[in-house]
Amino acid sequence: MATLWEVVIKMSLGKLKLPDPAEIFWQRQTRDSGMAVLAIRPEHVLEVAALPHIHRDPFDRMLVAQARVERLTLATADRNMRAYPVATLSAETP
Repeated sequence: MATLWEVVIKMSLGKLKLPDPAEIFWQRQTRDSGMAVLAIRPEHVLEVAALPHIHRDPFDRMLVAQARVERLTLATADRNMRAYPVATLSAETP
């Protein structure tokens, strides 16, 4: 949900253009990738407070917190996010 929230905010600010309306784009992306939607729960929010201040972006901090609480691997191209104590998978493009 944190990713969708950030996408919608960036679209509303004109910082992100999608080929389809957000709802259709999101449904297609989640269906085609096979990813599951992870709700933001109180445990995730509380984990944000325990994170070191490596990254200032609140959405990225939430993704790190969720990965830590749920014991998931975080796929990211952001080197700052890989500095957190969380399992990561590089998503950098060559």
